[in-house]
Parts: sequence; C-alpha cells; structure tokens
Amino acid sequence: MDADRRRLRADCAGCFGLCCVALPFARSADFPVSKGAGDPCVNLRADFGCGVHASLRERGFAGCTVFDCFGAGQRVSQVTFGGRDWRGSPQEAAPMFAAFGVMRQLHELLWYLTEAVTLPAAAEIHDELRAVLVRTEQLAQADAAVLAGLDVGAHRAEANVLLLRASELVRAGLPGRGLARRGADLIGAKLAGADLRGADLRGAYLIAADLGGADLRGADMIGADLRDANLAGADLSGALFVTQAQVNAARGDGATRLPAAVARPAHWPSVGAQRPARRRGPAGGRAVPGRAAGRAGRRR
Repeated sequence: MDADRRRLRADCAGCFGLCCVALPFARSADFPVSKGAGDPCVNLRADFGCGVHASLRERGFAGCTVFDCFGAGQRVSQVTFGGRDWRGSPQEAAPMFAAFGVMRQLHELLWYLTEAVTLPAAAEIHDELRAVLVRTEQLAQADAAVLAGLDVGAHRAEANVLLLRASELVRAGLPGRGLARRGADLIGAKLAGADLRGADLRGAYLIAADLGGADLRGADMIGADLRDANLAGADLSGALFVTQAQVNAARGDGATRLPAAVARPAHWPSVGAQRPARRRGPAGGRAVPGRAAGRAGRRR
C-alpha cells in the first residue's frame, strides 16, 4: 500500500477511543446493547483500548469489527487536539467528538480521491482530481472550530462529480459499463459467477447477495452495502473505490481477490470454507443485521 493510503488506515493506538464514545449504536444483530452519542462504550478501558477486542464478534459486537474511521481518529486525537484527550480535558469532549464526525468524512473522501488520481483511464481529469484532493487535505488540517462550521456535504458533492467522471472513464471500455444498478435493491440477489466488470453498483443494496465467483473488476463500488454478501472466490482486484469496511462486512475466503489497498479480514475462512448463512426471520425473510454506527451515508 502506498504511503498516502497508509495514513488513511485506522491506528487505534494513537486514538482516544473516539469511535467508542462519539458514535451511538442501537441494540441489534450488530450490537448486544445500545448506547448514546457521547457515552463511552462499556468495553472502553482507561487507556482507551477495547477490553474485548479479541472477542468482539463472539460477544455480539460485530458492528465494531466493520467500522472504519479511515485514520480520522488518530488525526483528531494527535493533531487537531494536540494529544489532549477528552477525559483529561472534558471541556473539549464535545468539540472533539464533532470534529471526529467531520474528519471521518474528509478522510473517506481522501481515500477515494487518492485512488482516482492513480487511474490511468482517468488521466484527462487528474489535475482536477488533484486540486480537490489538495483542498480536502487542507480542510482536514483545519482546527476544530473550522471543522465544526464546515459544510462537508457540499464539499463531498463537488468531489463526487469528479469521482463519478473518473468512474465513467474507467468503465467505458468494460463489458458491464451499461449495467447501471446504482442504489438498486439487490438484497439476497443470486449473482454467483456473474460478469459484473464495469457495472455501476454505487449505493446498491447487496446485503446477503450471493456474489460467489463473480467478476467485479472495474465495477464502481462507492457506497455499496455488502453486509453478509458472499464474496467467496469473487474477483474485486480491480474494483473501484472499495473500502476496508465494505470488505469486513462481507463473507469471503482465501480465493477472494481484493484490491491491493484492502486487507483480507482475519475472520474470513480459508478457501472453500464458508460460515453458515444467517437465520431467516419471520415469514422466511432473511434476518439482516443493523447498520453499524457512524457508517458513511450512501452516495448515489
């Protein structure tokens, strides 16, 4: 992974447990209890580490294992607030939590833009993409007061125009470029072995979909919901804008091919082994896990 992407990786050792405090979550298939925004998780230790980190899934905290702050936590903790933590400086707790929410969105955008400027097919707009990348980095360097007043939604919308154009340029020569399933309800869809090269899957609901052995190279995956999706043997090696959170939420195996910037989740089984499907809910409907707290909004 290149250095620009590496700094967008969460480093919990440098963070004051911000995702464990700032974000709310509700009791669901992803969390065994509920907590409000600003309330520390019951598992948060005095040193800001997680007391049950090694057994989160077994204890019902699967939502924690799929959350990704894109490195926003350590930046807010160590840079924006200069190493002052919310316990030692309680008057800064609220500003710190607010800054974390904005920073996470900026860092997620940096993740996408950093990838976009490396796409050869999008060379004609690389200068424009770099300009937005620089502007996003400048915003991320602002102090807490500026971050609090930032219209991050407007900035993301501006950047998204260029990200969409980059996607279109990459997908132009691929077989599935005309397969537009943006925001589509594909929950539980049977797509095993499908040729989805170049498909537009932005914001698609692929919850519990069977994508086993599917070819997703060149597919635009921004905002696609892959919770409990079967990716065993699927090829995402050239998929566009894949995040660690998306992969962590899915079910893959040793044969799943991933983009170089995304790590293979430790909880994935080896080749051929798959965990049992989720139990079905009332009336035969699939029991779908709740959305993890703080996940980015869907972008279409």
